[in-house]
Amino acid sequence: MINIKEHERLNVMNHSCAHLMAHAVKNLYPQAKFWVGPVITDGFYYDIDLDGDAIREEDLPKIEAEMKKLSKDGKRIVRVEVSKNEALDMFKDDKYKIDLISQMNEEDTVISVYKQGDWMDLCRGPHVDSLKELKNFKLLKVSGAYWKGDAENDMLQRVYGICFETKEELDEHLRLLEEAKKRDHKKLGKELELFMISEYGPGFPFWLPNGMMLRHLLENFWWKEHVKEGYQFIQTPIMLSQELWQISGHWENYRENMYTSTLDERTFAIKPMNCPGGLLVYKNSLHSYKDLPLRVGELGLVHRHEASGALNGLFRVRNFTQDDAHIFMTEDQIESEVVRLINFIDRIYKVFGLTYSIELSTRPEKKYIGDIEVWNRSEVALEKACYSAGKQCKINPGDGAFYGPKLDFHIRDSLGRVWQCGTIQLDMNLPERFDLNYIAPDGSKKRPIMLHRVIYGSVERFIGILIEHYGGAFPLWLAPVQAVIVPVNPDLHSESSYALAKRLEDLDIRVKVDDRNEKLGYRIREAQITKIPIQLVLGDGEMANKTINIRRYGQQSSETLPVDEFIAGLLSEIQEKR
Repeated sequence: MINIKEHERLNVMNHSCAHLMAHAVKNLYPQAKFWVGPVITDGFYYDIDLDGDAIREEDLPKIEAEMKKLSKDGKRIVRVEVSKNEALDMFKDDKYKIDLISQMNEEDTVISVYKQGDWMDLCRGPHVDSLKELKNFKLLKVSGAYWKGDAENDMLQRVYGICFETKEELDEHLRLLEEAKKRDHKKLGKELELFMISEYGPGFPFWLPNGMMLRHLLENFWWKEHVKEGYQFIQTPIMLSQELWQISGHWENYRENMYTSTLDERTFAIKPMNCPGGLLVYKNSLHSYKDLPLRVGELGLVHRHEASGALNGLFRVRNFTQDDAHIFMTEDQIESEVVRLINFIDRIYKVFGLTYSIELSTRPEKKYIGDIEVWNRSEVALEKACYSAGKQCKINPGDGAFYGPKLDFHIRDSLGRVWQCGTIQLDMNLPERFDLNYIAPDGSKKRPIMLHRVIYGSVERFIGILIEHYGGAFPLWLAPVQAVIVPVNPDLHSESSYALAKRLEDLDIRVKVDDRNEKLGYRIREAQITKIPIQLVLGDGEMANKTINIRRYGQQSSETLPVDEFIAGLLSEIQEKR
């Protein structure tokens, strides 16, 4: 799927279509007032106050019809520049616009207003010239959104839509959206018995046996690959005292997202990040320049308080496992370590068939710690390392972590959707706060440079992405159940089926036998529905010839192979992670 925000023409069209939608809503709901209507990666939305009325999903066709009428009428879209006082007078009855205008400091600020017929709104633009250019659009859904994202404010209605230049582009996008619905990880997670969410723990996933196996396979793969890269492993406590979070800066910058408790008259917080614990581990012993770079990994469970309305399956949860690592190094090792990390991340993503792009996120405008000069040096070092690894990176101003700039890896799944997963964060600030040192060649104490990095991002979210990326049909090496043996006649062929299953299990192949008293076709269809990669049918012919009938998930045809040849091929496919 295309990123609307990054496509110049579609960005302008979707921005203009947001205004077209608002115009139509105003015609149908004269009491409507509007907050903001930005372009997003997959279209646009507008936040609307209907003064007690409501737009429902079944109302969207009515709004679309009004949009088409306005588009056909073809009013020109005109930019008008006014002063702040003039803007305040134009929107004097609209508290949302008054709020926006009031945030502009200078009395003589030039404010742009876009008009189309009898409707207008504050906007920086740009827009298309005429409403006639907006023909191929679709309203997608309605949700609630607090004004300014604050739960203390009014709840507004957020209407989402999308606009393309051609009907063919729109139809293809809608087709991909339908495919995405089929691949929804919440739906497949339930059908494939991977995970569940209980009302007793909103945002806290429960892992079912199939999901636990999938998780174990991902973590085991992660562990083995990190051993190859020279990592050591630690585990740090899940709860640590307020004083630690004050040293790290989390208490000042992240307090609202942390769960706390009082123990022995001291305030403790459940960790929202693993970093401070990793810093304490480093500080536990003396280090020489000969020890660096020191690569330390941790699959650490963290908790963050997310608003209930933001929770979304495995994509937005309140506890998750970060595949963290912290690398301590000298300043002259930055480039080589970051290059090595980029190559490592590249190797991991290729196993899953995931392509990616990289963004360099720089210093936030307000909430940050450390000197600007340190930030500047850090940002230059990351950008240089990225190009040294042969990769391009896009600058994302102001989106760095509060303690340092970062390289963010945006992976693209099989439907073309983009997800931010991996990150490399360069930190020259926390080693200072925690007074970390290493002994330099001349015997003096020096500060190490620190890298924070994840590859999956969070194990939970990465599993959600993989469920949708594969549509629940995991590659053989990653499937919770790799093969199912289906005896043609359970009364006659079950014993041989279980003998074959035992042989496969002894080779660490995850297999089950379906010898239920059901028709053969039903059991084969069941294996297809549950997306088991390989179905093995065993009957009289197979028993007599020491062969097995093999059917792959998603294929209508089957093949028959000698059992030994089949097993050798199976083991090779798993080993190579094909």
